[in-house]
Amino acid sequence: MNTDAKADPFAQLVDPSTLVIKRWLPGPVERVWDYLADSDLRRKWLASGDMSQGAGTAFTLTWRNDDLSRPSDPRPENFPAEHSMESKVVAFDPPRQLVFTWGAGTVTFDLEPKGEKVLLTLTHTGIAERSSKVGISAGWHTHLDILVADVSGDTASSFWSNWAKLKAEYETRIPQ
Repeated sequence: MNTDAKADPFAQLVDPSTLVIKRWLPGPVERVWDYLADSDLRRKWLASGDMSQGAGTAFTLTWRNDDLSRPSDPRPENFPAEHSMESKVVAFDPPRQLVFTWGAGTVTFDLEPKGEKVLLTLTHTGIAERSSKVGISAGWHTHLDILVADVSGDTASSFWSNWAKLKAEYETRIPQ
């Protein structure tokens, strides 16, 4: 596999309720793993929440919706300043795979080291409604853009304006 090749940045529906999105990150794989499993690092690109290192353990993801955007890019009014979701670890295999529940589905992060880079593959299952597919695709796309920027030492785009732009794009990409 050519590690210089760019992964398609857009989420792909691989079946009616499952999306997959990939990103190349600078290694080593252990550092990328830390951004998934460590609450303080995960908070920088997604949501905080202390996670035990074992399958079957419960944890809470907490989003602070103003933290990922610049003050000049406020969150939409229909999003709260903070919200939480109860989850459960399904698989915890450092530094290769992390799986946890997400509502009625699961989110799987697979990490594959390739030379000095790491291919992150995110698979989100159990997305029934088209509107959820659009919003979740745009959300993961934006969150992963922030992760790539942070791990790479770059400045990320502000969350909400990027999410709104991507949501409009996914409206054209996700079938009716």
